[in-house]
Amino acid sequence: MLVYLIVAGAVLLACLLLSNFGSASTSRPRAAVIVFSHFPQDPRPRREAESLLKNGFEVDIFCLRREQNDQLCEDVGGAKVYRLPLRRRRSGKLRYAFEYGAFLTASFLFLGLRSFRLYRLVHIHNMPDVLVFSAIVPRILGAKVILDLHDPVPEVYRVIYDLKKESLTVRALQTVEKWSIAFADLVLTPNLAFREIFVSRGCPPEKIRIVMNSPDESIFNIHDYSGRVKRPGYNLMFHGTLLKRNGLSLAVAAVAKLRERIPCLKLLIYGEQTPYISELMREVERLDLLSTVEYLGYSPLHQVPAAISAIDVGLVPNLANPFNNINLPTRIFEYLALAKLPIVPRTKGIQDYFQEEEILFFQAGDVEDLANKIEWAFLNPVKANEILQRGRKVYEKHRWETEEKNFLNLVRGLSRFHPPLKENSKGLGRQLEFNRVTMRSEMKQKPSEGERAKAAY
Repeated sequence: MLVYLIVAGAVLLACLLLSNFGSASTSRPRAAVIVFSHFPQDPRPRREAESLLKNGFEVDIFCLRREQNDQLCEDVGGAKVYRLPLRRRRSGKLRYAFEYGAFLTASFLFLGLRSFRLYRLVHIHNMPDVLVFSAIVPRILGAKVILDLHDPVPEVYRVIYDLKKESLTVRALQTVEKWSIAFADLVLTPNLAFREIFVSRGCPPEKIRIVMNSPDESIFNIHDYSGRVKRPGYNLMFHGTLLKRNGLSLAVAAVAKLRERIPCLKLLIYGEQTPYISELMREVERLDLLSTVEYLGYSPLHQVPAAISAIDVGLVPNLANPFNNINLPTRIFEYLALAKLPIVPRTKGIQDYFQEEEILFFQAGDVEDLANKIEWAFLNPVKANEILQRGRKVYEKHRWETEEKNFLNLVRGLSRFHPPLKENSKGLGRQLEFNRVTMRSEMKQKPSEGERAKAAY
């Protein structure tokens, strides 16, 4: 593994030093984006990079390679994307430490070797928090550093490894978080509850700002799906990461209680294959629910809106835990954007934004309450629609158009660069091209995963 990483790193560094995506403009400010994830598949880094592009920045992106056939260096809608050939795996602590260490080292080399480009801005996306220190060289040379805290790492690790709040590991992660925030010039996070917890651990309130994870309106556009025919029957949907903490077992148990009470009930599951979903589908088979619960595999982002438009209700069955209690799942706004009622757990992260009459809450972890709320929505479509319309008003306040302006205003103040916030035709053309390239990139992913899932179950 070490030899492979050294060889892969040498190939990548040669690519960085020798590649040239055309002549670079010296008049435009330059930004680097570092993300321990996949680009352009990861929505938040993609949206923010797109915003920088269409508002005058040249953007270099360093990320992981998702598929074997993904190019190590390519132009994606005007962004120069560099991928480290390292596969991310959900495994034990040692594997996480290896992956994070390897990517941190590669990111440091990437930014150090390319600092001749004199970056005006370096945008670091966690996890891990320590990744922000890869920007030491450009920061010394005058770049401003944004640390984008997608998730609070201590809470995530408490859930993954069942750690106590007072454990040595959690306290160490809190210390790293504090150091990382201190190193950055600006900290972004996606919701109020996250901001509150970072401030409670020492982050200066004026340093951390909220930019919410609102859906990309060029993809989640209700007008594109207004005439789409709904699936027959009464369809529930879950899409996202297929892990135990996200509560799919709760959804399956609720469906088992309802199959005799709601005719033609279906639960449709979308997400990348994990050991957990394999185990869950075996339980589905044991419960004789294979005709009711369907696993459809991974669906690229641009295909998710079509799937949502064909269902009745979106499920967010997250279990109560230290992370989920303060999280605001992006899926909620994706359902609301396409006028589908979400059923969500009653947690602080969600209640910070939605009142009781604006969304359909159930008691987190309570299968009876979840089943009752699903049945209520089925039996009371008019009242359910009234709740949906009130929920859409909340979504309208936080559309990406608004969040994007907030993000760009923060960048303007930080970098002392003043791009026009009003889109011109060139900027809009760049955005549309970015989305087309994103879709083509996603379509290169293995399309048969859903078919393989169906065959397996």
